[in-house]
Amino acid sequence: MSNSILISIITINYNDKVGLERTIKSIVNQTNKNFEYIVIDGNSSDGSKEVIEDYKDRIDLCVSEPDKGIYNAMNKGINNANGDYLLFINSGDELYNTNVLEENIAELHSEDLIYFDLLQVFKDKTNLHRFPDEINNNTFLKGTIGHPTTFIKKDLFHKIGLYDETLNIVADWKFFSLAFIKHNCSTRHVNKVLSKFYMDGVSTINNEKTKQERQKVIEENFSDYVRLNELENFAITVKNAKSIRFLRNLGILKFIDKI
Repeated sequence: MSNSILISIITINYNDKVGLERTIKSIVNQTNKNFEYIVIDGNSSDGSKEVIEDYKDRIDLCVSEPDKGIYNAMNKGINNANGDYLLFINSGDELYNTNVLEENIAELHSEDLIYFDLLQVFKDKTNLHRFPDEINNNTFLKGTIGHPTTFIKKDLFHKIGLYDETLNIVADWKFFSLAFIKHNCSTRHVNKVLSKFYMDGVSTINNEKTKQERQKVIEENFSDYVRLNELENFAITVKNAKSIRFLRNLGILKFIDKI
């Protein structure tokens, strides 16, 4: 990565004093300092403002004012960011360790989305979540990549637009889906852990609302792709069925059935 390329790390917070301090520490204590750090707070009343004040000399921009939800706050961060690549580490989550930027900064080349792996933190265990090296339409129609592990080229927001503030939970998924499926953005997977994601956020708790929002986005933006995917899966099923009949006719399937 060229020294002229700047990273903007953005943290969104609302009334999560303990989580906010954990997040800030994981960022300001990085051994590599080649980034700008932006904290957007929704006018918290739980002591979060005092935490921000304690670290203000190590934060490039602090905004604390009422907002219209998490994606409105994230859009504020985008609009204030000067970086070539943006990374969202929201309140409560952490970068993996104090060396993770220094160890991986050279991985930022020219792709639109550069995504790493994620350590999921539950109350009683952790889980290493590895994302696929190769992603396709199904990656987003059935799942997603993680915003705390993905460096997003800022120009992509100029091309696609900001996060959809009419959504409460899945606007980041919608953005990634539009970027890959409709705008053919370039991607690359780095098989290393970048961040820790604590599994107590709104999108992990409200599963039914998440499903409803995703379905709405699919119907409005990706219905043609879903139908195409269904046709492709049907074709594969038919092809496999023909293959099974062919193997059975050859007498080979009886050996497979015994395995």
